[in-house]
Amino acid sequence: MLGKIVEYVEQGKFICALVQEEDGKRLRVMNQNGREMKLPLARIVHVTDKKYSAASREDIMALLQETAARRQAMMEPINLQEIWELAVSEEQSSFPALFFAELAFAEDVTDDHVAAFLRCVFADKFYFKFKEGQVLVHSQEVVEQLQVMARKEQDKEALLENGAHGLRAIYDGDAAYDWPERKRCLEMVEAFYLQGNDAKEAATCRELLKRADLGRPHDPYYVLVRAGVWHKDENIALLKSDLPAEFSQAEEEAALKVQELRSDFCDEGRLDLRDKPLLTIDAPSTRDLDDALHLEKKGENFLVGIHIADVSHYVRPGDLLFDTARERATSTYMADRQIAMLPHSLSENGCSLIAGVDRPAISTLVELTPAGEVVHSRIVRSVVNVKRRLSYDEAVVMAEGKSDEEIVVLTDLAQKLLARRVAAGAVVMPVPDVNIRVGEKVTVSLADSDSLSRSLVAEFMVLANVLGAQYVSSRMEPGIYRSQDPPRQRLFEGLQRDLFLNFRQRRCLSRGHLLTMAKSHSGVGADCYTTVTSPIRRFLDLVMQHQLAGIISRKGTPFTEKDCKGFVGNILHGVGRANRVRSQRHRYWLLRYLEESVGVGNSMAALVLDIQDRRVQVVLTDILLEGDLPLSSAAHVEAGEMITVKLAKVNVLDNNFRLEW
Repeated sequence: MLGKIVEYVEQGKFICALVQEEDGKRLRVMNQNGREMKLPLARIVHVTDKKYSAASREDIMALLQETAARRQAMMEPINLQEIWELAVSEEQSSFPALFFAELAFAEDVTDDHVAAFLRCVFADKFYFKFKEGQVLVHSQEVVEQLQVMARKEQDKEALLENGAHGLRAIYDGDAAYDWPERKRCLEMVEAFYLQGNDAKEAATCRELLKRADLGRPHDPYYVLVRAGVWHKDENIALLKSDLPAEFSQAEEEAALKVQELRSDFCDEGRLDLRDKPLLTIDAPSTRDLDDALHLEKKGENFLVGIHIADVSHYVRPGDLLFDTARERATSTYMADRQIAMLPHSLSENGCSLIAGVDRPAISTLVELTPAGEVVHSRIVRSVVNVKRRLSYDEAVVMAEGKSDEEIVVLTDLAQKLLARRVAAGAVVMPVPDVNIRVGEKVTVSLADSDSLSRSLVAEFMVLANVLGAQYVSSRMEPGIYRSQDPPRQRLFEGLQRDLFLNFRQRRCLSRGHLLTMAKSHSGVGADCYTTVTSPIRRFLDLVMQHQLAGIISRKGTPFTEKDCKGFVGNILHGVGRANRVRSQRHRYWLLRYLEESVGVGNSMAALVLDIQDRRVQVVLTDILLEGDLPLSSAAHVEAGEMITVKLAKVNVLDNNFRLEW
């Protein structure tokens, strides 16, 4: 090949080169740009028949550049489609390039003609393919596929070009900027921000954002907010989860239908308790009222009725709403919204123990001594009618002022029940509730979780749960039970209100379990425990309510042990998912509070929880948010000590904040 002109492709361009030396499978050449190189034989697309001689480097470059320009110009009249239409009908599927060059040109064919045709083949890949010195003819099917792919690439390029411009315009403040692919581009950006590389068009979206110069982690978030797709405080944790946030039309219709079909519950053998003085105690904002109490004097003792809305009457196995409850597993409460387990028409109306309205219930009637000892109990299916609705604050005022005998007695009995649980080994660690209100500004306040009224309700619910667990397990019927082993380390005995000790004790608690066999629950101080008191809000309670109702009515329990084991999996998944969303949203609002109300550089009170090798763990006592301080040789503190810290940084979207001494 010495002295011949060869052509090869580099970065999609044809390059002419003159062979100066042969070396086995490589040629030493100088190309049209004056570059000398060793070229593998496999890279050569065309070789001239004619040999050339040139005296100088400049002459060689001039020869090669003139040849390249001539061949480029000769491509113009070549119509590959017409040539392909002639060739595709042939039985033969591959030909030498010379054959096609003769078809393309009506004149004597030279090296330049052949090279020009090959350049066309590389430029337009629809009809032919160059392989191992031969030109392959694509079939009709292949041509159509390649053309479809090319159109898709063109559409993609247009999408990227227009989309990048549009997203940049939105980011820069033109929220209404419109283009044909706006909706698709914004949906793509949303999916990418939420799912990352798992998003369906992740690679395309990355390129889209890159072209728009929106490569920072939260640029998509700001685009979606400014475009009006998301609110500025969008619940990202919820969007990233698979937690159903809305009810389908079918679910809403089913909720209305069951209330109509199952409205007659008075003649089902239920005990009529509508004349009893039932009362509910809840927060003023509570709309799903699933528990009520009443008190009667019984000689020297007291009869306490613990009445739970009978959701099992409406939501039955095999129903769409039962499957809905199983999928959701629990209601999820957040500062800015509630995601109910059941449609609101049922959870806040049909099942809710609204004052003055007859409702079906499962009632636990307990006879207690003044010392809080259970003398006798029974569980019945009932019809109830609540007479009074009280708030926690109203009940506290009544208890402390001794202005309502029923509340005073119930409060006293609840304290006796608590004392008995503590004596039985219960770990009682009341930590203040963190109340977040979202308005023009985020406000955070702490409230006693063990106020007299909250403790009143809590203790009777615990009692009903214990008695419900005993009722099912003693009859050897299947059920779902809560259990917990003793703490790995016990830091105190009895009831403790010290914040430091309670936070430390929490870290030593054993993990709770859901079992189909009753076992002790150390945290509650009970040999047998389940939950039956919130069937509007918890699927576990609904399942156990069905088991209770089946035993009471003597129709048999609807669920087998195998069913219950399956439900445990549903509950663990659903509750875990809901808790993750709830806790992340809770933290989001606390960080927003720090950002808005505290501000970087300002001081806050903190309690030292632990001192480790490289950090000091603290909790901000105003909002009960845990954080870290870098270990400092200049700061000598001990666990349990109150200190003042400075907020150095807070980034809500990154879900972090930094404290300094």
